[in-house]
Amino acid sequence: MEDDRVAILEAQLAQAKLIAEEADKKYEEVARKLAMVEADLERAEERAETGESKIVELEEELRVVGNNLKSLEVSEEKASKKEESFSEQLRSLNAKCKEAEARAEFAERSVQKLQKEVDRL
Repeated sequence: MEDDRVAILEAQLAQAKLIAEEADKKYEEVARKLAMVEADLERAEERAETGESKIVELEEELRVVGNNLKSLEVSEEKASKKEESFSEQLRSLNAKCKEAEARAEFAERSVQKLQKEVDRL
């Protein structure tokens, strides 16, 4: 009976050792996976920080571009008004030029008629 009890205890001890070895292996595997996940987490946090700083930079750049766009829109509006003014002045000057040319032609014809009249007298 004593031998049976020793045999049972030895069997239980062997089984306990196997269970402990399996638990150690599982622990090592889980510890290895945890280390990998922690490394992945650290890289992801670094990427997130980099992304966030890039977002801040891009938002600042967007603000600057927006201000530049507003400035360009104001300048474009001023230039458009000047262009309209210059176009109107150009039309007015062209009309005056045509009128002056017409008067000059009329004056030349009048001078020619008068010259003929003087020559005839």
